[in-house]
Amino acid sequence: MTDIFREVEEDLRRDRAAQLLQRYGVLLIILAVALVAGVAGWRYWQHVQVTRAAEAGARFEDALQLLRDGKAPEGEQALQKLVAEGPRGYATLSRFRLATQEAKADAAAGIARFEGIAQDASVGELLQNLARIRAAMLQIDRVGPKELAAKIEGLTSPTSPWRHSARELLGLSDLKAGDFEAAGRWFDQIVVDPETPSALRSRTQIYLELVRSGPVTTAAVPAPAPWAPAAGATPATPPTSSTAPAPGAAPAAPPAPGPDAGK
Repeated sequence: MTDIFREVEEDLRRDRAAQLLQRYGVLLIILAVALVAGVAGWRYWQHVQVTRAAEAGARFEDALQLLRDGKAPEGEQALQKLVAEGPRGYATLSRFRLATQEAKADAAAGIARFEGIAQDASVGELLQNLARIRAAMLQIDRVGPKELAAKIEGLTSPTSPWRHSARELLGLSDLKAGDFEAAGRWFDQIVVDPETPSALRSRTQIYLELVRSGPVTTAAVPAPAPWAPAAGATPATPPTSSTAPAPGAAPAAPPAPGPDAGK
């Protein structure tokens, strides 16, 4: 009796499955095909991206090699093509390298390029702030501490990945301007930060020694007074002979005795 009920139940399940397949079979097939096509398309897109990245990497390295070989126009042209055609990552790297290259010949042009990257939100906040640091490096001898601070002081917060470079630049700017107290505050922040790189920590110790020594002052040395004879002294009279011996010369030999000298 139990077997009969089991067979009936199985028949009902088969009937329901057949009805569902008849009603939704086409839709299920479409979904299955779409899923397979989607996975295949995703894998193909990944393959294309990897291939493009590899090609762009080779082109970027070729451009750098041209620059190293002294072929600046060709190297810069190759970088410009990567900016226009390459994947976003290599396009951004090429923009940074072009800015560095331009700064070698014209600091103002390099600053303008870095500031252009800093204003481009498409490169991401991390690289925007790096561009601000690079521009500040070129500006440290061109602008005063206040103007430089307006550009990068926001990058000195404890959570900023660029805080070490920003603090060093601001400290050096104050030091160059003669504001030793302000410079010392920036350098102290570098020293107490446990994540400060060792090389920067060593440089900062040198900066702090300069701060502690203070500004270098050179005391004026009075010019010697003109010589004058003492009161009541007889002024020295220069020799009148034109054949006076030179200073330090040996005394002249006495005249040889005449023939009657011994008589």
